[in-house]
Amino acid sequence: MTPSKDIARLIEIMAALRTPGTGCPWDLEQNFATIAPYTIEEAYEVADAISRADLDELKVELGDLLFQVVYHARMAEEQGTFAFPDVVEAVTTKMIRRHPHVFGTPEERAAGASPGFWDRAKDAEKQEAQEGETRKGVLDDVPPALPALTRAVKLQNKAARVGFDWPSLAPVFAKLKEELAELEDEIAKRGKPSEENDAAVMEEFGDLLFVVANVARHLKINPETALRAANDKFVRRFEHIEARLAEDGRAPKDSTLEEMDAFWDEAKAKGL
Repeated sequence: MTPSKDIARLIEIMAALRTPGTGCPWDLEQNFATIAPYTIEEAYEVADAISRADLDELKVELGDLLFQVVYHARMAEEQGTFAFPDVVEAVTTKMIRRHPHVFGTPEERAAGASPGFWDRAKDAEKQEAQEGETRKGVLDDVPPALPALTRAVKLQNKAARVGFDWPSLAPVFAKLKEELAELEDEIAKRGKPSEENDAAVMEEFGDLLFVVANVARHLKINPETALRAANDKFVRRFEHIEARLAEDGRAPKDSTLEEMDAFWDEAKAKGL
């Protein structure tokens, strides 16, 4: 078996790994549920490579993510449900259908991409799929396994499309202040920590985060991207604190909060 730029070789490798008797024992033990966490992990590693503008690493991580697609397709093929070519056909069909301004009739191409065309295409697909089935709720197709902030924005977007939304950012900020006050009230009532009180604090904290996600949605900001950038900034500035303390042969545990705050402000002034 030799490397190749042909997708067929990757499919062959996957088949070999899953062949009883001669394949890999670990790969043979896996199923959709056990592989799913790796699929999610690989998607995050793609995002990380992009955030670091590391195109060499992005090439590798995209390959790992592609391997996950091939893995799931192979397991489905073994069950007789679908195979990799069916995955390709499904996504190409979808992309062609959702881009009539690119692949449609001369009239559709001339009309161009009107606002909201993607959502309308998805709604039409969903209605077609639901014909003869029990009608689903507006929020039913938002996957529970999404990262919580991402799912919050998607849930809010779905509700907004049927009119359940604030008309501007001002009432969202008012709600944010309201939720912050409710969290402060629960913390003030907390007294001695208890399971019941901790649950109330967690609920109010969750409500606060949900409204923060709504602020991001109204500002058209991806909250996951914004928080990832904030995390990276924190790391840079804390590393500056460690580096400055190391000049005196010390570590953060050997310093005071005042010292670390001063170095933090120094890092901030340097644009770190």
